Amino acid sequence: MRKPDFFIVGAPKCGTTALYRCLEAHPQIFVPERKELHHFGTDLYSPTYVRDLDQYLALFAGAREEKSVGEASVWYLFSKRAAAEIKTFCPQARVIIMLRNPVDMLYSLHSQHLYNGTEEIQDFASALAAEEDRKRGRRLPNGVLAVERLYYREVAKYTDQVDRYLKAFRSENVKIIIHDDFKRDPAGSCRETFEFLNVDPNVAPAIRVVNPNKQLRSRTAQSVLNQPPSLLSKLVKPLTTPALRHRLFARAQQLNTSYKARPPLPRELRQQLQREFAPEVERLSTLLAKDLSQWSQA
Repeated sequence: MRKPDFFIVGAPKCGTTALYRCLEAHPQIFVPERKELHHFGTDLYSPTYVRDLDQYLALFAGAREEKSVGEASVWYLFSKRAAAEIKTFCPQARVIIMLRNPVDMLYSLHSQHLYNGTEEIQDFASALAAEEDRKRGRRLPNGVLAVERLYYREVAKYTDQVDRYLKAFRSENVKIIIHDDFKRDPAGSCRETFEFLNVDPNVAPAIRVVNPNKQLRSRTAQSVLNQPPSLLSKLVKPLTTPALRHRLFARAQQLNTSYKARPPLPRELRQQLQREFAPEVERLSTLLAKDLSQWSQA
């Protein structure tokens, strides 16, 4: 059975879905229909993670003659264990990391959490202010198990996260894509990724807009999707496969979705966060030997 040999490990809200769909369309690459498997990273937990090895490998059963097989799970980067676990699973794995201005990433992540029903504080600044309370187990949304996703500032501290992968794998096996570059030239970034994965770089990249800002039509309906009544779960589970349940969930969530542009981040808050993250941006610039100082500029 084929098993994955490349991994898009994050970060969240940095363009990973767009890249994933581009790779999915390449005839020499196989990725499962489902993104966000999170088999690795055992220091993190969510009931949606595919931790059973047989179930995980079964998702790659459709791979045949493709030259490269992979998956994407954006919390692998944040995890303190995932890099070592992936290394043990596939020592020669190729790792793709996508990074975005931390201020923009956090604002987008907060919006995503609201959509997922895993955040109850509507105001972004207030959600940031609640971070320390949440680390102490207070002010947590009902039923949320992956609480570390709400530690916004921790998620945006990329340097140590990236360094774990650079230390676990040879530098030539780690590709880092800056969101600004991907947004400016998505086709070029995809072709570079094709070359990194040793597949035909001349295949025309399939570029399309994915993951626009989303809002819930009904928070009540979303809470039922996230935590279905136990009786319903007991009735449905024996009659369906994990893949079918995933498709049914995705379809129900699609029906509960509206698309609306996110309002601009207030200037004062943006500048405050830019000042706060400036030292982290400088550390990352040094690690990557790439000038990212524009992230700290007005």
